[in-house]
Amino acid sequence: MLEFKDRSNRKVTLEFEYTRDMDHILAICVMDGKYLFTDHKVRGIEFPGGKIEPGESAEEAVHREVFEETGASIGNMRFIGVYTVHGSKPFVKGVYLAEVADMFFKCEYMETYGPVLYTAVEDIPEERRSFLLADPCIDYLYRKIRNDDQTT
Repeated sequence: MLEFKDRSNRKVTLEFEYTRDMDHILAICVMDGKYLFTDHKVRGIEFPGGKIEPGESAEEAVHREVFEETGASIGNMRFIGVYTVHGSKPFVKGVYLAEVADMFFKCEYMETYGPVLYTAVEDIPEERRSFLLADPCIDYLYRKIRNDDQTT
């Protein structure tokens, strides 16, 4: 298990064993050698994700959230880890690496302006980046996935 602090100084843990206790998901999506982000209307550019609906599996939530926020359908995906923010009411986020199978234009992208592609987080203008991309745990996961991808 790894430990981090978020911007509110809350303890964040990262574990690599699957659990059914997840209530949110985060999808780090890859498409044509680039990362697929969503442009959140309030927070800015970030990886797609959101709440797991009642009766829905984490994997089903990945498919739904990515499609709602970007119009992308997911092909292969793999579980990466569990990101837990500890506070008065902890939340548990499953993190997945997902390959985009196809993209569809949508008239409505829920709480986002839709998809954006970048080769790296560092290519996103700093003023457009969601605070979530600066989160130490999310940054660690992104860099781990990026480094693993470059060594294969």
